[in-house]
Amino acid sequence: MSDLAQYIRELTVLLVPLLFTITCHEAAHGLVANMLGDPTAKLAGRITLNPARHLDPLGMLIMIIPPHIGWAKPVPVDTRYFKDPRTGMFLVALAGPAGNLLVAFLCAGIFHGIVNLPVEDPNGLAARVLVPIATMAHAGVYVSLLIGAFNLLPIPPLDGSSILARFLPERLAETYLSLGRYGILLVIGLLFLGNLVGFSILGTLLFPLVERGAWLLGVSPSF
Repeated sequence: MSDLAQYIRELTVLLVPLLFTITCHEAAHGLVANMLGDPTAKLAGRITLNPARHLDPLGMLIMIIPPHIGWAKPVPVDTRYFKDPRTGMFLVALAGPAGNLLVAFLCAGIFHGIVNLPVEDPNGLAARVLVPIATMAHAGVYVSLLIGAFNLLPIPPLDGSSILARFLPERLAETYLSLGRYGILLVIGLLFLGNLVGFSILGTLLFPLVERGAWLLGVSPSF
């Protein structure tokens, strides 16, 4: 029961930054697409910070399972609106991880701002309010960096594949991106396999980058 209680506490702390990070990621895709002339996401109500407009049921399920990497519904993009479809899609794809980086900066700022506040009574009301917020901001740094790095993997349909496709010959890029229908199954398989064998291939690739990024933001793993 203690393990379950600990898991629930950890999930509660992670859930807010997870939802915020994924929401900002998807909204950033839609915002950049709209700036480039494609109103599809705007008309679909996807340029919003309302998580309900972005959540995917399966992505939410995966989100509550360690390492807590979920996903949202893909933002609709119509490349026919772009003057240069390949460059436009490259910029739209890049916007998601860039949004995650901005969230990491925001969370780091909130964290540093709170931990540097003088709190006279560690058991007082101020501490009881500020400590959970600081804990969520601390988690938000790692969550946002992890999701950003995860989406940069060059596995279709992750953002990294659309970024890489920009630099491939057009016909090869089309074939590569067509693998997206299978890529998500590969990602899910790797996540579950890592949990089963106790060795995460994705974690081994991503966690060192995330820890380095957090270190650059002045946030250490322990809090």
